[in-house]
Amino acid sequence: MKHIKMASSKFTFIARLEEKKSPQTCKWFLNLLPFTGDMIQVLWSGFACFILLDSSSQYEGLPATDVDHTVPFENPIRIPSKGEIIMYPGNMPHLQEGGEIFMAWGPCKITCQNGNLMGNHFLTIVEGNENLEQFGITVLTKGAQTMCFELIK
Repeated sequence: MKHIKMASSKFTFIARLEEKKSPQTCKWFLNLLPFTGDMIQVLWSGFACFILLDSSSQYEGLPATDVDHTVPFENPIRIPSKGEIIMYPGNMPHLQEGGEIFMAWGPCKITCQNGNLMGNHFLTIVEGNENLEQFGITVLTKGAQTMCFELIK
């Protein structure tokens, strides 16, 4: 079982890679590591933050990371639990182009101004959940926070 260290400023989280639930998404993500992106507060979804994966999406001016993120849906979910991280592949262009890594820090559902989205659950935070809400509040009140992801075991 592989684990990912997620670090941002004073916050550190350890997440389990969900290779059985989302094998192709996990493979895609492992090929990115180490990976750094800017977590920003979601616009429509509740208590969550996300990293834009495609700067050509409609969110002009928001920090984005240009990475190839063409993976299929794998048991997609719409309502993640606190500490679950999902990847929206950006493959529902009638709703939203561009992909994102979406991290729940409280009650939320993945959605956009055009409707509901779904994503592949590929990481679950297993250490640091007690600080997840404070991290989310930091993103909400202070703006984008750089998050670094690296494989630890």
